[in-house]
Amino acid sequence: MAEILEIIMVVSFGASWPLNVMKSYKARTTKGKSLAFLLLIFFGYIAGITSKFVNPDYMANFATKWYVVIFYILNFIMVGLDLLIYVRNKHLDNLSAKAEVSE
Repeated sequence: MAEILEIIMVVSFGASWPLNVMKSYKARTTKGKSLAFLLLIFFGYIAGITSKFVNPDYMANFATKWYVVIFYILNFIMVGLDLLIYVRNKHLDNLSAKAEVSE
């Protein structure tokens, strides 16, 4: 039962990431985004994934409970994509600022 509740929690957190990634990509700016927040979430998922692999009870049952860590990994990938898009958008913001200065 604990694993089911954990999956519900991780899926609930992760449901918005694909939409957030698309919004970030289309926005082409970092305005309204927090790098600190993204990094905190990113490292939180690293801790969550690591906690699974260092938990002897989880690893003893990994063959039947592998699916739990998959949801953590999917969210980790989505946050990683959002971080990459943040870097791209920051570069676009800098280019835009330089263009405004030169006008």
